Amino acid sequence: MTLNELSQLYYLNREIELDQQRLQELEGQCSPGSPVLDGMPRSPGMNRSKVERLAAEIVDLQAIIAAKQIQCIHERQRLERYISTIPDSLTRMVFTLRFINGLPWMQVAAHIGGNNTEDSVKKTCYRYLDREADSRPDDGGERAWAQ
Repeated sequence: MTLNELSQLYYLNREIELDQQRLQELEGQCSPGSPVLDGMPRSPGMNRSKVERLAAEIVDLQAIIAAKQIQCIHERQRLERYISTIPDSLTRMVFTLRFINGLPWMQVAAHIGGNNTEDSVKKTCYRYLDREADSRPDDGGERAWAQ
């Protein structure tokens, strides 16, 4: 598995956060306003009020968020299955804290303790990915974490 594949859960969670912020903004705008009474004729599709347009957009965004949350569950399960195959306990802990919990390297080191530093846990991760990439015949040993 590559670093990009491992990072998908993190980015999916950030997407959901952004969508939820947008949803709150839309819900805040959803207050009825004064009707426009200019006397001009309107086409049938133009009679929708601001609230109706916002309500439709809110429903669409809620459906998008729900789909991403389901995708997030599947991605987390995929990562957990992969991490469970790592033979070394420390490496499994590093991968879990970093890629499932989404912690920055400094916090990963702090959670693990034992005089581990940000650099040491990062190297543990990258060395494992390099060893795994070297053992795969399909990519010619290309670095799994290079982007």
